[in-house]
Amino acid sequence: MDKLEHYRHCIKTVLRSHSLPSINTPDLESQLIFDQEGDHYLWIEVGWNDLEYVHACFLHLDIKEGKIWIQRNRTETDVAEALVEMGVAKSDIVLGLHPPYKRPYTGYGMAEPQKTPASLKP
Repeated sequence: MDKLEHYRHCIKTVLRSHSLPSINTPDLESQLIFDQEGDHYLWIEVGWNDLEYVHACFLHLDIKEGKIWIQRNRTETDVAEALVEMGVAKSDIVLGLHPPYKRPYTGYGMAEPQKTPASLKP
């Protein structure tokens, strides 16, 4: 299995292990979204909880430039560590949910340098 396919498999395994059907709220649907063409992977819940409409994203991971980006993690699991335990190199995990200036201190991978938007330049 090549690296990209291995990373896709790891992400799907993490998402499947977390998404459970909503037992107490039958009008709430748990959905796994696997977009292999764009390499976007999500666990969301949509539907109704009594009179409140719910559209919530619990996990969102992307694969960009050969690295797994953790964009959102609203679980108690350290998803990055779970990926490492499945054989993903720490340097290939980017904590996209942290601002770029904090990423060097996380112990995980870095994204390629981003250009500063002109509106933010001094």
